Amino acid sequence: MSTDINSIKKKAEERMQASIEFLDETLAHIRAGKANPRILDGVKLNYYGSLTALSSVASISTPDARTIVVQPWEKNMLKDIEKAIMDSDVGITPDNNGEIIRLGIPPLTEERRKQLVKQSKQEAEDAKISIRNARRDAIDAIKKSVKDGVPEDVAKDAENEAQKIHDRYIKKIDEVFALKEKEILTV
Repeated sequence: MSTDINSIKKKAEERMQASIEFLDETLAHIRAGKANPRILDGVKLNYYGSLTALSSVASISTPDARTIVVQPWEKNMLKDIEKAIMDSDVGITPDNNGEIIRLGIPPLTEERRKQLVKQSKQEAEDAKISIRNARRDAIDAIKKSVKDGVPEDVAKDAENEAQKIHDRYIKKIDEVFALKEKEILTV
């Protein structure tokens, strides 16, 4: 019976961990005024007839805090890559010198920084909701297990543990958000 409870807690914790990973991924795509190659993750282009991620046809690097350099593995891909970046929602005009493509990251305005912090906060809030849902589902499953013969004291302990796991993940989200907020607001 205790394996049932353990699997309920394990499943809840896996869902909470997935929420943190999703939040990390989402926040990585929010541009914070510094060059981050991950803002190009969503850029896709037609490569020999199939839609391919930019990172699969070029190397992407950041030589300094304000520049992203895209170096295609095949020179004939320069125009296609440039067009794909222009058509994407990155919002930066690429500079093609015939060898590589440079993206100059413009400094963020104060208003834009506030918008990005607000967006990041909303993403963090969505992740917290997901974690609360995982806790609620775990506690419901634990309560249901009492009806199936699990002792009440074991169930109560399991509910408390589910709450502790929840609290730990909520704290992680706050830490992740605080780091992103600091990154956005650092000029």
